[in-house]
Amino acid sequence: TLVREREGGSREKANRTMSSHGNDPRQPSAAKPYVAPVIAPQDLPIDYAGFIAVIFGVAGVMFRYKLSSWLALIFCAQSIANMRNVENDLKQVMMAMMFSLMGLITNYFGPPRPGGKQS
Repeated sequence: TLVREREGGSREKANRTMSSHGNDPRQPSAAKPYVAPVIAPQDLPIDYAGFIAVIFGVAGVMFRYKLSSWLALIFCAQSIANMRNVENDLKQVMMAMMFSLMGLITNYFGPPRPGGKQS
């Protein structure tokens, strides 16, 4: 058993030295830095958070749902955080932001909803 341990130990040492010198298939001189491909603005994926923010913002203003206006504000923040194309996305996000803010202002500071509970 002692002989086997010595042979195994020497084999592992030989394998380590061989793999670190001659058998390594990687070539550091051939390595190139990664360059992300350029994508045209019209080929970018759809900003679903911005679209959902617009829908919730419109629903918050038209139907005077507080929750909808708050959700629109949250989706606006998510869309701003994940913005890829500033030119196109900023218009959509600003529109959704205005709808959500208008909904919040009319819900909290405007007249009460007709047919709602009278306190």
